[in-house]
Amino acid sequence: MRYLPLTPDDRTAMLAAIGAKTIDDLFVDVPESARLDGPVDLPRVAGELEVERALSAMAAKNATAGAVPFFCGAGAYKHHVPATVDHVIQRSEFLTSYTPYQPEIAQGTLQYLYEFQTQVANLTGMPVANASLYDGSTAMAEGVLMATRVTRRNKAVISGGVHPHYVKATETVVHAVGVETEVLPPAFDAEAAVIDQIGPDTACVVVQTPNVFGTATDVTKIAEAAHAAGALLIVVVTEAVSMGLLKSPGEMGADIVAAEGQSIGNALNFGGPYVGLFATREKLIRQMPGRLTGETVDADGERGFVLTLSTREQHIRRDKATSNICTNSGLCTLAFTIHMSLLGETGLRKLALLNHEKAVVTRDALAAIPGVEVLTPRFFNEFAIRLPRNAAEVVDALAAHHILAGVPYSRLAPDAGMDDVLLVAATETTLDADIQILAKSLSKVLAG
Repeated sequence: MRYLPLTPDDRTAMLAAIGAKTIDDLFVDVPESARLDGPVDLPRVAGELEVERALSAMAAKNATAGAVPFFCGAGAYKHHVPATVDHVIQRSEFLTSYTPYQPEIAQGTLQYLYEFQTQVANLTGMPVANASLYDGSTAMAEGVLMATRVTRRNKAVISGGVHPHYVKATETVVHAVGVETEVLPPAFDAEAAVIDQIGPDTACVVVQTPNVFGTATDVTKIAEAAHAAGALLIVVVTEAVSMGLLKSPGEMGADIVAAEGQSIGNALNFGGPYVGLFATREKLIRQMPGRLTGETVDADGERGFVLTLSTREQHIRRDKATSNICTNSGLCTLAFTIHMSLLGETGLRKLALLNHEKAVVTRDALAAIPGVEVLTPRFFNEFAIRLPRNAAEVVDALAAHHILAGVPYSRLAPDAGMDDVLLVAATETTLDADIQILAKSLSKVLAG
């Protein structure tokens, strides 16, 4: 069947119905600098075989994380995902299921979402968690919006340690509803600096631990300061495995936790899909975005599951929804749940400890190199170093020798003036031989 687009008369009628003169009127909010003045520079026509060959050739230029010494982190981490995870999620009843719009007949889906929520609540130390969001960055944005609804205030103070991409994603979402964001300058170990910025108009304070530079911080005093001023504390976590070793956000007084769950059960996948974790205090539950699965009993007294709360715009009136973008990452959620079930509490703690130990070995090896300065005082599995040269150039030089040495901070924040800072991560997949190769090669590059 051929695809038959709209006729010119159809377009004219549709534009007239909405009061627009031309198609271009629909894009007035897009800056002129972001618009193309012609077609995308791609071949106009190609057969399936030709496209497959071209894309395969492009893909072959990539160095995959598992094929070379790999030390990249910055919010996306390489962990071992047991084969059991992929085997189970490939089952048709899981692979094809998504949002249960008739939840009472989707008991299997609701049950694993309930288990997922329980795991996230335990992991974050919070009383309640929802059935997931898109990813960690949009979870942070949802947290800020939620805080403004709860406090009826309009300002978010964001630590300089929060991942720059999370900050940008949040600003993109919240500016449309008039929320003000005050973002502190990048800082390696200054989460507490937000305390001085809290005022009577502050809806929430946003901090990250471990932060983008890897620094782990006890944010208890920040929570106390925020609460004393009537504001909420949002804790962002980009490395979920860290919660297996560090004090949980809930223990430190967080009101909202926005985290990325990719590290558990989900491979890197060239940037996605990932899974957003969102947890909060029980008294705030009705302002929580997304969906909440609950446990009940049926007419016969048998255990069952229901969609207890669903404040997404797809379920209720759009203007009454707590969010118009939130969704659950269904299959990624299941992968998370399976991996967590395989690990258990003991396994997660051992995994987290192994991550930290590998990072310590990596830190010591790099700190011994002349000209390298370790900038992160306390870390889980990631830390920042200062190089005597441009970090991006060093990374490119090492990549030419098939070593992915980390993420230059300039890639996350080009205008921060930190072109010599490199973020280095190590996980349980990092071999001692990889660490030795990195240290030896980095020494040569810096010396040459």
